[in-house]
Amino acid sequence: MNRILLSIFTVGLCFAVGQALKCYKCDVGFWNMCYTTEVNCNAGEYCFSGVGHAIKIVDIKMKGCLKLDECNKTTTTNFPSDSNHTVYNLTKSCCDKDLCNAAPDLHRMSILPLALATLTTAFMTKVLV
Repeated sequence: MNRILLSIFTVGLCFAVGQALKCYKCDVGFWNMCYTTEVNCNAGEYCFSGVGHAIKIVDIKMKGCLKLDECNKTTTTNFPSDSNHTVYNLTKSCCDKDLCNAAPDLHRMSILPLALATLTTAFMTKVLV
């Protein structure tokens, strides 16, 4: 009987460990540059992607694990922390699938701008030489 209970406990433990959500993590990135690693979230956490703006010019990105009650909210970071000087606002969006907070695909460049750039370069080369 003890072996059966131990077996059930072991199988249950394997399922509990196997349920950890895997997410990309990036502490802070600017524009589309964000060094990411893979992490396992704790129970009750989801993957998140954070997008914000610093000084209304610089795009900020963050990724990682986040508790459910902190999802889909915008946070404001001030410096110093007790002042009204906002450094950046960050909106955190959550998802609940493994590695669902991946970076967006690069936009495909149309053939027309590429052809115009090539022709302009060829023309300028002939004019300058």
